Amino acid sequence: MKSKNLFLLSWRKAWIIVVSGVIFIILHNLISGIFGIEEAFFFILVIFVLPAYVLIAIIYSLIYILKKKPKKKKRSRS
Repeated sequence: MKSKNLFLLSWRKAWIIVVSGVIFIILHNLISGIFGIEEAFFFILVIFVLPAYVLIAIIYSLIYILKKKPKKKKRSRS
């Protein structure tokens, strides 16, 4: 179940996503400022990769929770 470990959201993963996004933005601006070139790698990570991962992880987590939730059995009245 590697997909469970990769895509199932937790508070720890949420903080990792937020902190990595901030670090990627800082690195993008730092490299652009120091070298005077437009650096695209960290920009692409922040704009496309992180939001795509978050969207996929949210959908996966919702499906996982809904499948895990036990179904209520209806009582038949006699």
